[in-house]
Amino acid sequence: MHLAKIETEENIQTRSNRRPLRSVAQSIRSASKFALAAAALGSVIGCGNTYRPVVSAINPVGPPGQPAKYAIAVSSPSPTSPGLVTIVDFSGDTVLITANLGIAPYYLALDSAGANGFTLNSDGTVNSFPIVVTPPNALQTQNVLQTTLLSDNCPATGSSCLPYLPNSILPLSTTTYISQPGRSSIAVLQGSPAALSQELQITTGYTPVYIAGINNGPRAYAISQNNGGGNGQVAAIETASNTIVPSSTIGVGKAPIYGVMTADGKRAFIMNQGDGTVSVINAQTNQLDIAPAGSTNPIPVGTQPLWADFAPTLNEMVVANAGDGTGAGSVSIINIPLCNAATLPTNPGCDPTNPVDAVGFGQVLANVPVGVNPRMVAVLQDGTRAYTVNQGNPALPCAAPTPAQPLGNCSVSVVNLTTNTVTATIPISGGHPNFIAVTSGTPTGKVYVTSPESNNMTVIRTDTDSVETTIPLQGNGVMVRVTAP
Repeated sequence: MHLAKIETEENIQTRSNRRPLRSVAQSIRSASKFALAAAALGSVIGCGNTYRPVVSAINPVGPPGQPAKYAIAVSSPSPTSPGLVTIVDFSGDTVLITANLGIAPYYLALDSAGANGFTLNSDGTVNSFPIVVTPPNALQTQNVLQTTLLSDNCPATGSSCLPYLPNSILPLSTTTYISQPGRSSIAVLQGSPAALSQELQITTGYTPVYIAGINNGPRAYAISQNNGGGNGQVAAIETASNTIVPSSTIGVGKAPIYGVMTADGKRAFIMNQGDGTVSVINAQTNQLDIAPAGSTNPIPVGTQPLWADFAPTLNEMVVANAGDGTGAGSVSIINIPLCNAATLPTNPGCDPTNPVDAVGFGQVLANVPVGVNPRMVAVLQDGTRAYTVNQGNPALPCAAPTPAQPLGNCSVSVVNLTTNTVTATIPISGGHPNFIAVTSGTPTGKVYVTSPESNNMTVIRTDTDSVETTIPLQGNGVMVRVTAP
């Protein structure tokens, strides 16, 4: 700024005085050239009209990370080969681990924490394995433990032994129960590896088909069918003592096939495939539940109920009904609220430790037609939707829906639990699907589907209700579970 002033003064002087002034100005320039160069930045800032730009780092903002959870799929390359367990990352749909199991596994269960898996195998063995994906303790074949069960009463060589093999497994905190139709008993396993500690006999004339229960529940229930075709029964397994009291068995409907127990352990529901009903048991009193006014026990549903899942945020249960196997099946949506502590002032009969059914308990809210031959149903835990896996007519190839055949053959039906309507039918290719597992997530949950005729597992996004990808299993799909809902 001082240099600019000197140049102005030079221009306004008379001609006779310009040279001395110019010389002075030049001297000043020479003397201050380096000083001005060093102080130029300070001079500019000092003027107050020019500002230095400031750069601030901005952290990127994206969707929240997906939780660490996994899909656990079991596959069987052949009836005489070792099976495989495949652990799939939920967030990336990538195969993390594959390990060998026993010969031709046919049933998979996870414990309530999603920390350990259990399989039943066609060679009469039980596998147990930790679900660990991080080295150095990541699951390897050498970590898969094996226990041999007692031999079953399989018929002569040449006949199928499958109906006589153990058919369900219920792992609880310290004990694992296995239903054994060929021995008419429940195997009780304890320790690690789980070893047979005792057998609980089922009433003569009945065949166990499933065990229903939850961790820390007062009792579990062994569900058995009548060998003569009459009504079935459930036997209460007292989990504290690992005993069955014969006098405590409860009669249910015809051909019971499956059961579920509420998360609080207060009610158990038994699917009676033979007469299209659901029996309700008060697990606190170990008796058939007393149906409230306007309802009945057993509850009539659709044809051949064979699976169920809960929508806990809605106090509802969704039941899959197979139908006749060649036409549309259905899901029945049942209201199942219990009274609670908040209702005590107006309902003095409500004991929080043994609550009675609230008004509307047991009422069928809707029967919703779905695809052909549904085999099971799974509910998103936010209560928005239920997904049924429709095996289709086994005599026909899998096919996408068409105007002539709107249900298609081999599909997943999406049921909106707010409107109780089907909002999408998703074709499944590669084989008639038989098993489904769902889990929530942000921005999307996942639906996993296996088929005994396909080496690929189908993955469906729940935000778009469309197939996202397929995952190779190296064997025909048997079952799939998820480590968290």
